[in-house]
Formats: sequence, C-alpha cells, structure tokens
Amino acid sequence: GVQGIARDLAAAGAGRFLHADVKKVVGTKECPVEIRLDAPEACPVFAGAVIVGVTNGPSPEWMQQRLKAVGIQPKSLLVDVTNYISLDRARPLHAYDAAKLAGPVVARLGRKGEVLEALDGKTYKVGEEMCVITDDSGVIGLGGVMGGQSTAVSDETVDVFLESAWFDPLRTARTGRATGIHSDARYRFERGVDPHSCLDGLNLAIALIVEYGGGVVSKPKVAGEAPVNPNKVTFYPADVERLTGLTVKPADMRRMLKDLEFNIEDAGDAWYLRPPTFRFDMEQSADIVEEVARLVGFDQLPTASLPAPQGGVKAITTPMQARVRAARRVMASRGFLETVSWSFMAKADAALFGKINDALTVANPVASELDYMRPSVLGNLAKAAQRAANHGERGVRLFEAGPIYLGDGPKDQRSVVAALVRPFNERHWQGAPEPYDSFDAKADLFAVLDALGQPGERFQVAAPAQPHWHPGQAASLKLGPKVTVAHFGQLHPGVLKQMGVDGPMFGFELNLNALPQMKAKNTKTKPVFERAELTPIRRDLAFVVDQSVPSADLVRHAQGADKKLISKVDVFDVYEGTGVPEGQKSVAFEMTVQPQEKMKDEDIQALMDKVVASVAKGTGGVLRG
Repeated sequence: GVQGIARDLAAAGAGRFLHADVKKVVGTKECPVEIRLDAPEACPVFAGAVIVGVTNGPSPEWMQQRLKAVGIQPKSLLVDVTNYISLDRARPLHAYDAAKLAGPVVARLGRKGEVLEALDGKTYKVGEEMCVITDDSGVIGLGGVMGGQSTAVSDETVDVFLESAWFDPLRTARTGRATGIHSDARYRFERGVDPHSCLDGLNLAIALIVEYGGGVVSKPKVAGEAPVNPNKVTFYPADVERLTGLTVKPADMRRMLKDLEFNIEDAGDAWYLRPPTFRFDMEQSADIVEEVARLVGFDQLPTASLPAPQGGVKAITTPMQARVRAARRVMASRGFLETVSWSFMAKADAALFGKINDALTVANPVASELDYMRPSVLGNLAKAAQRAANHGERGVRLFEAGPIYLGDGPKDQRSVVAALVRPFNERHWQGAPEPYDSFDAKADLFAVLDALGQPGERFQVAAPAQPHWHPGQAASLKLGPKVTVAHFGQLHPGVLKQMGVDGPMFGFELNLNALPQMKAKNTKTKPVFERAELTPIRRDLAFVVDQSVPSADLVRHAQGADKKLISKVDVFDVYEGTGVPEGQKSVAFEMTVQPQEKMKDEDIQALMDKVVASVAKGTGGVLRG
C-alpha cells in the first residue's frame, strides 16, 4: 500500500515517515449482524460493523482523483472507500447491503454443489477447500477473493455491513487459481495482509463513510483472534558483509530497521529483532540482510567475476539440446531456412491438427488470432510459407525446432523438428527436375534420424495417424506397434484450404522425445574403413502380396534373411493390374549382396531361397513367376 511505500522511502533516507494513526469509532448500539467463524483455520479473525442511514452517492472529488490516478474508475462512496483503503493501507474490505443479508454472516468451508454469482457477473463452483462467506441464503462471497452479486451494494443501499477479515494466504491463492479470479483482494491476501489491521481498516472506512455519506454506526463486532505476532529473529550484523559484500555501519542498519518498525534488542554480535505484525515473512538472519541490501540499493552490490576454469570453457548440453542442435545443422545443410514462430496459433486452425483441449486456450493472448497453444508446428510453418508466397517467393523450404503442447500437464510438452516445403515447378528448355514430393520429405526425415544416430532400418512405415495428412500421400514412422515418432508426406488439401493456404505442401514432423537414447560413443572418430575385396552381387526379386501389406515389410523381411550378406534392398516397382490377382500387388526390389568370401552359384541360390522363405513367412508374399 501507499503507507508501506512511504515507510520504505523513509527507511531508505528519502524523508520522515508520517504516521497517520486511525481514530477508534465509538458506536451507539450493538452490531445487529451476528458473525460466526466455523473454519478458524481459513478465517481466524472477522471484524464487522453496521452503518444505518447512509447516502451512497459519489465519493469526494479528492478521492476520485486519487483513484483515477492509479487506474481505478470511481463508482460510489461505499465501493470507492473500500478500494481507497485497500490501496492506502493494503487492507482489503468488503461492503454488504445489510438489507439483503439473511441471518448470521458465517465464514466456513465450501460444500459440494454450492455456487456463487460473483460481482464480475460470472457464476463459480465452490470447492470444499475454499473459504466462503455465507448467510441463510447460501454463499455470498469467496473469502479473500470476491464478493457475491446477491448482497452487493448499489445506489439504493441505505444500511451497509462492513467486513474486515483476515484469510489464510495459501487457501486464498488456491481458491484464486481454481476459479481464475484476479482481484485486488486476492492479490493482497495471497501475499499476506497484516492480520492485526482488521480494526484499523474498519475504523478508517467507517470514519470516511460517515463523513461523506452520513449514517449511524454500531459498535464493531470481532469474531476470533488474529494470529500471534511474529517470533523474534536473531540477526547477525556481520552477515550483511558476509552475504552481500556491502559494508554498512551498525548505526545505519539500526536506523533502517527502526524506520521499518522493527523492535531491536542489541546483544553485541547478535541482535534480537521483533518484526512488526505486517512483516511475518521474517524468519532468519538472511531475511534481515535482504532488507538492508534492498534499502542500501541493489545497484551498490559489489561485483566480482568468478575465476576462469582451467582448460578453457566447455559447452555442456543436455541430450535433448544435442539432438536439436544436430537436427538444425542437418536441415540447414539440406537447403532449409530456419524459422522461429509463436508457440500459439488460432484455435480454429489448431482444431485441424488435433482435438481441442480447453486447458490450452490462452486467457490473455498477445493477438486475437494467437489464442491457443499449438499442437503442431506445421500450421505455423504453412502460414509462414503462404506469407512468403504472397511476397513473391515461389519456392519455400522452412523448418523449425521447438515445442508443441498436447495438454497443460508438465509431461504434455514435446520437442519436435518440423519441415515444410511449398514446391515450385521450374521451367527450363531442357526439362525441369521433378519438384519436391512425399519421398523427398521421407529422405529429409531419414537424414535427420541418421544424424541423431537412429538407424533407419529400426523404424516401420505405416498409414498416417493424424487427420491433417493426405491419405495415400503421407505416412507415419513407428518404433514398434505403439510408438509413433514422426509423420511425413503431403498435408491434406482440405486442411490447407480451411487455413487459407495454397498447396500442395510437403514435409515432416519428428517427435524428438519419442526417440530412444542411443549409447554414447567413446570417440567421435569414424571407424576404420573396411574395403570390400569382392564385387557385390545384385538380384531382382518380385513378390505378389496383399495390397494392405506395406512394401517396407517386404524389405525388412528380405534383409532379415541374412543381415551380414545382404547390404541393401531397394524397391523399384509396385504394380497392380493385368496379371496380378485382384486385391493384390506386385512389389519388385533390387537386392545387393556383398560377399565376405567367394560364393558359388549354389551359395547364391541358397541365399535367394532364404529370402523367399523369410518374405513368405513374414508377409505371405509369393515369388512372382
């Protein structure tokens, strides 16, 4: 509050703090509203008083000007007084229309099924751990957070009941987070309000209301007791220089602490300090050191450089940082431009890339079209590629390494590398090369995997598992039947159309978190090159299999027949039509055999028989005649 700022300025030597003591208001009769505490652990003390016959008109001009100066729009005398005292004394208050109260005012814990229509016009569910203020009609306020609409004061209010209570900071913070309410009361109570300021705040509010709005005041009624005063703190003045390097005279420290309203018992090397009731955050000597350093000025703290490490500075990266760095180098070397886009995107666009999770909606977005945490990087890359095309860039190759969000939990963030290409068909009199397609995207993806030490043969290619990929033109890369590590291919034209992006667009998205951690190599030196003495042997084989069998399965089972001898298997033809039964396809591949020693024709034929048997057993494929 303003009073606290003035106290700090005085302690820092800017002047003398003027204590504005609050006069006690003497009521003419007992408070007619009964106050009861059913949850003293949530609300230990509750003070209240009733003012009868108030004229709730505009507040005085000086008060309105001060409220406007700090960005608060004046409303009425009762509301302005509570706001003014909250700012001036850091003491939140609440005013109820006494005529709308039914029965005693009770501070208790919430019950299942209860709701509150709050002053902001919204209805909130009440939790069983929340502190609530109730009367016979039900919940009329969330303790320390916000009051209810049913008992709110208005221009017609004549009788007002003032609340000045103290609420548990942790419980108030949990209530605020659960409801999403951001109020001045919550801001102050969750950080700690002086528990001994209830009567002072109440008396000051009564004096201002009666002076400018009239009325007859009841005697203040107090339920419960304020928490005990903070314990003494043992402070060692030598700690100031030991912990901060500042040299401060004991006399200066004594003056600062007295200006901060600490009670000092000097015992030589140690001082025993009794903090004021509004400084219950003081627990040990280091806390007092912080106060001294703050008042002297953090700009006065001496600086000293750490000694340089022997052998020079070595960069230390986490395994994930190393993966990201390697992936970025590969993509840049393959002609891609790196982008750094927002971690947000439009909610309507995000729905095209996965199911919407309301927890990922941004409450206060930096722009209206960036109101959702992105579930994929591809949407942002597509927008960026379109903007580049709009500025005349005909062929765009972009990539980004960054996070995506599948939920709001600590384990729901993923680190991905994504790439997107908007191909452009060059015109040339000799004929232009083929533009970028799904297989090029696959090649770029496997280049990244190779740089990360992930052997390509360990992965299986399957149908895409996400709706934004074009069926038949895209695929997923799996590590076993359950773990999907990447997608690649062409983005769905319908998705691009809904985003206002011109296609086609090809690319991939690799989930770095899904990749297994490879064993660290003892050295970065490449292994000794082993030159093959014998000429490789190449054989073409064609198999007829069901259309549902991926060609990659045939390659995997063919190579699995003898991994030492068979060095490479490349599919060069897939045929469906005349000569092949309906519902089946012919897959032809070239197999490279690298002999380790001389092989005879019968040895080669035996190897071919093993390949045929392995493919037949794993896929049901039959050698095409």
